[in-house]
Amino acid sequence: MNAVTIINIVLGALLALCYSYQFIYIIISYFPKKAAPDTCEYSSFAVLVCARNESLVIERLLESLSVQNYPSEKYRVFVVADNCTDDTFDKAKAWGAHAYRRFNKEQVGKGYAMNYLIESIKRDYGKDAFDAFVVFDADNVVEPDYLGEINKTIRCGYDVVTSYRASLNYGDNWLSAGHGMCFLRDMVLLNRARHALGAASFVSGTGYAFTSSLCESFGGGWPFHTLTEDCEFTMYNAVAGTKMGYCDSAVFYDEQPTDLRQSFNQRLRWCRGGIQVFVRYIGKILGGAFSKRIISFFDMAMCMAPAYILSVIATLVNTVGTAVSLALGEDPASVFSGLAIAIILLYLALLCFSVSLTVTEWKRIKASAFKKILYTFTFPVFMFTFLPIAIVALVKRRVVWHEAKRKKYKK
Repeated sequence: MNAVTIINIVLGALLALCYSYQFIYIIISYFPKKAAPDTCEYSSFAVLVCARNESLVIERLLESLSVQNYPSEKYRVFVVADNCTDDTFDKAKAWGAHAYRRFNKEQVGKGYAMNYLIESIKRDYGKDAFDAFVVFDADNVVEPDYLGEINKTIRCGYDVVTSYRASLNYGDNWLSAGHGMCFLRDMVLLNRARHALGAASFVSGTGYAFTSSLCESFGGGWPFHTLTEDCEFTMYNAVAGTKMGYCDSAVFYDEQPTDLRQSFNQRLRWCRGGIQVFVRYIGKILGGAFSKRIISFFDMAMCMAPAYILSVIATLVNTVGTAVSLALGEDPASVFSGLAIAIILLYLALLCFSVSLTVTEWKRIKASAFKKILYTFTFPVFMFTFLPIAIVALVKRRVVWHEAKRKKYKK
């Protein structure tokens, strides 16, 4: 047994040690916690939308919010047109949203726009005007009963509630399906199990609610400004012991990248942002290792940087080891067979996730039967493409937000 094989076994064992619990989560997700009971108490919601040049799609979101099966006097939609050069602001106003303009070239990013919008609402309407805030991106579409379902979970005592995220364009190509499958995995296989276990759910960027009292507890604004402010928000609250739930019956849709460059840039930001958050919170995570919330601490830690780092190490070790072995005259068949076995095993492990999701979420995935089956098998390949992205994320110090390419919304 050569050195490369031994190192691969060690790295494989570490990955298994870190992530085998997620296979247990798959089983638990089939026995989700009972849905929150109906309630006649309606929370007042401020719906927050941060938009930068989203003129092509924002009307679709505002239209879906205008037909909610929820008392109209109990929610208002607020839009911040952040550094926009198009007519996003005018379209938001035309749909009856309470719209603000923000121009700031120094503080760039969704976190800063969120802070500006929340502070503007508290200034203009008072800090006690709403019970909770609900966050959406401009490319989202919301089911009519979304606010009603979120309200049920909020009323059960949760300070943060995330929801079921599905893809509008899952069937476009393997990239949009890969992104969509990643979010389905986070929601269905992980957050369902977390909610059932009473562990902290993970917030993924959009489609979530948090109470005004929680907002006041960290200063009344939005102090999260890393590349992945949603991850930072999640880690902050997991460490603080905030009650964070998941509502499977609150469904919304968003648009996924179909262009390789756009997909690369988005995932590069995720990887780099995950590393930022991991470094910032690793001390507190280790400090809570022996607390009653050890499941949440361990789970949240594993959702950040470890997989990226171990994957990069494994890639570099195999690349260098293979080159050295061939240079020393070892049999190429023997050298590549071990590498092939490792790749096949990883592919099959990832395939377990995609098969499970495709079967359980078949009716909720918006694509033809052929594409649902096809993209089940391309999902592991999509995950493999994280490797070069993770390498870049580790060495590139400056990663910036890139504006998303949108397709024109057709009514």
